[in-house]
Amino acid sequence: MESRILISAFEPFDGDSLNPSWEALRSLTPLPNNGEILRLLLPVSFREAPRLLREAVEKHKPQIVLSLGLAGGRSGFSLERIAVNLADARIPDNDGEQPRDLFLYPGEETAYLSTLPLGQLLNELEKESLPASLSNTAGLFVCNAVFYEAARLQARGRIRQAGFIHLPYLPEQAAEKNAPSMSLEDMVRGLNRVVERLLSQELA
Repeated sequence: MESRILISAFEPFDGDSLNPSWEALRSLTPLPNNGEILRLLLPVSFREAPRLLREAVEKHKPQIVLSLGLAGGRSGFSLERIAVNLADARIPDNDGEQPRDLFLYPGEETAYLSTLPLGQLLNELEKESLPASLSNTAGLFVCNAVFYEAARLQARGRIRQAGFIHLPYLPEQAAEKNAPSMSLEDMVRGLNRVVERLLSQELA
């Protein structure tokens, strides 16, 4: 059976006109004879994003879910270790909702760890001379909510692996924000290596 990876990314938010996660995802090159990539654009919505991810998993039945998001202020790929069962939004989401100190799923697991081979993925990015690090916080905004949803699906046996990678600003965004950035070309190059590694383990 062909290996299948579902990769999600987000629409723009907080006044930005683009989101690096979606720009990078839609620019990924096809990987011939190495599995199938399914792309999913998610709204920056606590209510809708987890639901749409869950529906996509039920419909397409991927083996792996990799979610991407923006972490403005970081300088490279952030491979997230932990999804927590909490929402505490610094700003409203795109629906105008701003949950503060609320459980995503009351009574369920406090946190889940990524089930991606993070050390191996970090090595792949370092081979490309790209800035990358392991991160112990995916924040408490919609990115974390989607990561928690994917990890929750993995814990229930719906997928084999789930994880999240944060990306920095693109240069055109960072210029006005005085923040670190990464070129779209480098984002795509790194994500291609990550996806190749994840799919190759499925085909091994």
